[in-house]
Amino acid sequence: MNQVLASPRDIRQQALADARREHILSAARAVFIELGLEAVSMREIAKRAGYTAGAIYSYFASKEEIYGALLAESLERLNDFVNLAAEDSSVNQKRQTALEELRKSALAFYEFYRDNPRDLDLGFYLFQGLKPRGLTNEWDSALNARLRAAMKHQEAALMKLGCSKKEVDTELTAIFAHIVGVLLLNHTGRIRMFGKGADELITHYLDQLALRLPIKK
Repeated sequence: MNQVLASPRDIRQQALADARREHILSAARAVFIELGLEAVSMREIAKRAGYTAGAIYSYFASKEEIYGALLAESLERLNDFVNLAAEDSSVNQKRQTALEELRKSALAFYEFYRDNPRDLDLGFYLFQGLKPRGLTNEWDSALNARLRAAMKHQEAALMKLGCSKKEVDTELTAIFAHIVGVLLLNHTGRIRMFGKGADELITHYLDQLALRLPIKK
């Protein structure tokens, strides 16, 4: 079957639409971080982007959809960062142990958010109270899947170490909770009251985790 090639005009129009969409996302990212999801309106996002409110509805149906797109983009960059760390490890350490694989992938997850505080802000704005607000079940499921994908190297390492499925789920949850807790303390400056650094706490946790994990014979 012959494919219909896009005309130069169609290509230009698509490039322009993509550029406008990215401009809207950039403006929305700034206003979400400044004001929070609940306080932001489509009108405010349009104002920051230099468009009318009606204009941005041709790209996004709601502020929640804009937020979902921003968070999806952030999670893709997280996955890329973690995957790159895993690839570097396999090249530089061909005989890398499962413990080393676990440590490097967990550190990469932590370092991405440590070094990209705006992405951390976006992630935290997803939660108000204890439940995700403002996103459809479809968006929530898709975003959770991308977040879980960023932990696939940790999951694989735990399985190599001989953890059962239940143990893998427990350890992944604990690693995630610990990383998020340290990031929150560091991000808000509350960590200073303990006289410890974020990197120090993450390293300590992973050291202790390595000592108690079962090692597959």
